Amino acid sequence: MNQILARIKAGDATVVDVRSRMEFMGGNAAGSINFPMDEIEERMEELRNMRNLVLCCASGNRSGMVADFLNASGIPCVNAGSWLDVNYLQNS
Repeated sequence: MNQILARIKAGDATVVDVRSRMEFMGGNAAGSINFPMDEIEERMEELRNMRNLVLCCASGNRSGMVADFLNASGIPCVNAGSWLDVNYLQNS
């Protein structure tokens, strides 16, 4: 969590929410972008060009799976869990 907090506090994080578009539209972390989990493979090049990826979703399960996949694919990232946790970290 320290690594996530440091990235967010430095303003040096790209927060990617992997929930569906509908979920994202219902509420999201400030400044986050939405790459739904089912689009991750087709958006790998975009992700490869981003720095300090911090992933989130509703609970951390989907973002954890995506983080495992991206890290195994050579795209470093961290799982921040819920988008609500990211909002809390941004405001703490």
